[in-house]
Amino acid sequence: MDWLARGYHGEMDYMARHGTKRARPAELVPGTRSVITARLDYLPAEHPAQAILAQPERAYVARYALGRDYHKVVRGKLQKLVRRIEAEIGPFGYRVFSDSAPVLEVELAAHSSLGWRGKHTLLIDRRAGSWFFLGEIYCDLALPPDAPEANHCGRCEACLDSCPTRAIVAPYEVDARRCISYLTIELAGSIPVELRPLMGNRIYGCDDCLLACPWNRFAQPTRERDFAPRNHLDTATLIELFAWTEAEFEARLAGSPIRRIGHERWLRNLAVALGNAPASAGIRAALAARRDHPSPMVREHVEWALTRQAEAVTG
Repeated sequence: MDWLARGYHGEMDYMARHGTKRARPAELVPGTRSVITARLDYLPAEHPAQAILAQPERAYVARYALGRDYHKVVRGKLQKLVRRIEAEIGPFGYRVFSDSAPVLEVELAAHSSLGWRGKHTLLIDRRAGSWFFLGEIYCDLALPPDAPEANHCGRCEACLDSCPTRAIVAPYEVDARRCISYLTIELAGSIPVELRPLMGNRIYGCDDCLLACPWNRFAQPTRERDFAPRNHLDTATLIELFAWTEAEFEARLAGSPIRRIGHERWLRNLAVALGNAPASAGIRAALAARRDHPSPMVREHVEWALTRQAEAVTG
């Protein structure tokens, strides 16, 4: 509630909409007595994250979004787990979630021994790092609780130091309004001009705090084929993706979490990245081709990017 009071949620009104339901499971699902938490690794075996970030003409997509939409995958696996439990003990009351309802996922997972909350506010596990999704089963079973795991961040503040926009304003405290994931995914309107140069080539989400965390050297590659990169999103150039028509965007990203931002925000994000890229005739031509786009927001970001490119040329 303090985080909301500070306005750190930005335009994510849904964070405040459900009141105390987010922190009180039995208010969200009456009859809930226990919460079963689970994680599912998503990191591809080959993920040249640092290499892509070092090539500003290429597009960086957060690793979690390279494959199929995780919401359906995680919930599907939780439903299978419920069926296995029911086969052992009989029917019981439950609901499954994965980033799909007012649920304090990280806090619940931290209280049930899946790891501890890191200073970047994400969950960290000593054996698996933090490249994983979380899911929950709210149920009416009276299960013995697990003990929370101790915090193992120590004095390390690598995640704070790595954040391109300084969105981690203090240990365990994120101002979403500065976070690149918020800016590229949740924000519906224009990206603040002062933050655009700091975004680099990140067009959907950001992994910098995860890449900096020393515990992620223990991260396990996923065995889930649905999370394998699609449409070459792990290596595509900015110009390639900026050329997609709305029909191509909808078709290529069917089943992807990226699709929900829509083609307009997709072009907005790419325009910012193209503006941040080294001066190039090809980039200027790609941007100029979108100068007359129907969306005023896209046009505004394209003009900003063209100005940046011109400044880079005159240097």
